[in-house]
Amino acid sequence: MSAEPFSQCLEAQASAIARRQGPDVGVDLETMRTRVRSGRWQRLQRGVYAAFSGDPARETVLWAALLRAGPDAVLSHQTAAERHGLIDEPSSVITISVPASRRPVRAKVPGLVIHRSNAIERTRHPAMLPPCTRVEDTVLDLIQIAPTFDDAYEWICRAIGRRRTTADRIRQAMEARKKMRWRRELTLALADARDGVLSLLEYRYVHRVERPHGLPAARRQARIRQRTGNKYLDNLYQEYGVCSELDGTAAHPADEQWRDKHRDNANAVLGIVTLRFGLADLGDRRCETAAAVAAVLRLRGWTGTAHPCSRPGCCVTTS
Repeated sequence: MSAEPFSQCLEAQASAIARRQGPDVGVDLETMRTRVRSGRWQRLQRGVYAAFSGDPARETVLWAALLRAGPDAVLSHQTAAERHGLIDEPSSVITISVPASRRPVRAKVPGLVIHRSNAIERTRHPAMLPPCTRVEDTVLDLIQIAPTFDDAYEWICRAIGRRRTTADRIRQAMEARKKMRWRRELTLALADARDGVLSLLEYRYVHRVERPHGLPAARRQARIRQRTGNKYLDNLYQEYGVCSELDGTAAHPADEQWRDKHRDNANAVLGIVTLRFGLADLGDRRCETAAAVAAVLRLRGWTGTAHPCSRPGCCVTTS
């Protein structure tokens, strides 16, 4: 057995090795079987071993799944999202993409989902190990399987909000794809994300409250300096000293309620009126929300004109 190629292989693959790799690194099949039988090695997948005993690390498990899937396989979808830091917990199943030119493993493998792709070379990250799709293509893959557009936009918000990529890079990756679900909507949404609309609540505020009712465009995630340091406001109408803050839940723990009150008080010291809206205010009550924002903006000097949206019975008036 040649020690150098063998040790290099184990080091590169987090101590995982496929049976088919044996001849290339100087390990014969019988040696592999003997080490498994003796307990020095362990079987992780069919034809794939960990060259140690004990619990395998996550990276070793991922390498074993890739080796089971075959040459040129890459981590993708939720598992790629895990590797890029788009999700905080390991994905419950390992998701892999393989070239469309060959068939993946025939039998279903527990805990493993395999997709076929005709763009592996383009979407593969140039440096990451274990092999993985680029973050932009990971986002687009997850959008393709998202149950709703809201879920799709959440992936955009995570990727950009966590500074893993930019709206322009996602757009460029999307342009390289012949087929893309929600292409028109995503093009508009990426423009919003580039302008700082980085949460589903902010997206709904822009597309359900602000634009359909002719309100002026606010600054998104506007930074202001308060006595306790820099703070970020969800939607700031700076010219008029009005901001709309968005809360994702109907009720907050007591400490968060006090934090919001302290922030609102600090805004008031700076001459900023704070309006605070919840999820329901951006849903069925979206027109009432627009009317309230328009009324406060007019009191603060806005000379523009709000108008009803296309919803029947919209309460916003042009007066």
